[in-house]
Amino acid sequence: MNILKLFLIFLAVISGLPVAAQPPPGYYDAAGVLTGKELQQALHDIIDGHTAITYSEIWGCFRSTDAKPDSSVWDIYSDVPGGTPPYSYTFTVNRCGTYSREGDCYNREHLFPKSWFGDADPMVTDLFHIFPTDGWVNNKRGNLPFGETSAPKWTSLNGSKVGPCSWPGYASDIFEPIDEYKGDLARTMMYMAVRYYNEDRNWPGSPMVTGAEPRPWARDMLLSWHWRDSVSLKEIQRNEAVFIIQKNRNPFIDDPLFAEKIWGSLNPLLEPYEEELMVVAYPNPAFEKVFLKIGGQETREARLTVFDITGITHLDTRTVGWETVIPLQKLSPGLYFLKVTVAGGTQTLSFVKAGQ
Repeated sequence: MNILKLFLIFLAVISGLPVAAQPPPGYYDAAGVLTGKELQQALHDIIDGHTAITYSEIWGCFRSTDAKPDSSVWDIYSDVPGGTPPYSYTFTVNRCGTYSREGDCYNREHLFPKSWFGDADPMVTDLFHIFPTDGWVNNKRGNLPFGETSAPKWTSLNGSKVGPCSWPGYASDIFEPIDEYKGDLARTMMYMAVRYYNEDRNWPGSPMVTGAEPRPWARDMLLSWHWRDSVSLKEIQRNEAVFIIQKNRNPFIDDPLFAEKIWGSLNPLLEPYEEELMVVAYPNPAFEKVFLKIGGQETREARLTVFDITGITHLDTRTVGWETVIPLQKLSPGLYFLKVTVAGGTQTLSFVKAGQ
């Protein structure tokens, strides 16, 4: 097990659970020590057949699932954690209707857009992927995939963005939430992939998902978001509130390691990606180290070259595996380029070494 795998497990243990989620005793017993598709099926069977509500009932449910401590609407598209939001909504009073700009009203946002599953039951009222959000921002997102962009075409008042995807494997427009809610959205998408596992054969899908299953580029990104933004108290409380209503839970909030056991390094039978070379380096900016993922190839040998804007090479090494750590202690603050060369091709990424 390499350094990044140990790091991920360490994160799950120390930072993923600010307050322990409390599923009923034995709730996940059927998951046992399973991994991969067997675990995905077991979790599906555990959370399947939830109690569905009506579409109009969603408005009232938000009062228990998405209320801030001051009883205002918890809108992840306008919230500024630790700061002052650009606007705030009161339940019922500020419910959409019509809107002409950001800050007019809140509505019911399907984080997994209705067009991706054919606007059918019970998905259309599943509270685990329906959040109250600003109507204007929701409209800007539309049915775009989630992603990351380095060249936004539009930015909301809290910093959410629309623009071409800069995450390897997809280049069209995406919607990028702020960092503080990326993990929330990742675990929402993972929930959909488990709750509707093998029930999604006729879904239209999207560039982000096949049925309910994340495509390889999205799967890698969601795992990254899942670990970079660990489970929050907000998610734990929302999980409990939805459980009271629907009688099912989001497994990835209760146990963050389920994600790694299905789609990541704790699944010993994980099939390698067959698509184009995918290289991901994070965090960016970085201080002491950069974590690197190379596609999904467990045994792929890669040559790593780090050079600066003048062309001077600072690192030239080889590594085996799809996860590695690049130390940065000897580099001065500034812009650098990371060139990854494997049998399947070459890709160059940029990153910033930040000052202390």
